[in-house]
Amino acid sequence: MPSTAKKLATYDDVRRAPEHLVAQLIDGELITQPRPALRHARSGSALHYGLFGPFDGGVDGPGGWIILFEPELHLGPHVLVPDIAGWRRERMSELPDEPYTSVAPDFCCEILSPSTAKLDRGKKVPIYAEHGVGHVWLIDPAMRTLELLSLDGESYRLLATYGGDDVIEAPPFDAIRLALTPLWSR
Repeated sequence: MPSTAKKLATYDDVRRAPEHLVAQLIDGELITQPRPALRHARSGSALHYGLFGPFDGGVDGPGGWIILFEPELHLGPHVLVPDIAGWRRERMSELPDEPYTSVAPDFCCEILSPSTAKLDRGKKVPIYAEHGVGHVWLIDPAMRTLELLSLDGESYRLLATYGGDDVIEAPPFDAIRLALTPLWSR
């Protein structure tokens, strides 16, 4: 009788994925997606710009973080690529000499699109919780919203939803005021 068991994907499958695709490994399944649309990329760039100087560089802010754009995370059997992630320097004092890290971040941001929202919310967010990521931000450029999630036990609690022209002071980056308008700028 032929086996109907599905072969689990491995990190080698991630490494062999075409360069023009973002490859992730979730529950033994290789998931590939095209590079983000420009509106999505713009939101990520604007947020990265707003956080990097004050938190990674310590310019007009407290410093103490490593903030990365699209890092590859190895969390248990999963390989994830959040849009932005951040580590407090006491947990990751310097970057490893690898193309990935197995140190779970303190913060992840996912920028939602119609093609990624279900994966981001339904699969990636629970994995972040399982690995102790304290804060997750979900940005929806089309809806012009930012949802702030905070780890509360084994799952996330919605702290707030912001949008439009709001200027926020939001954990874990509440040491600065962050204008949301650049996230939606076209």
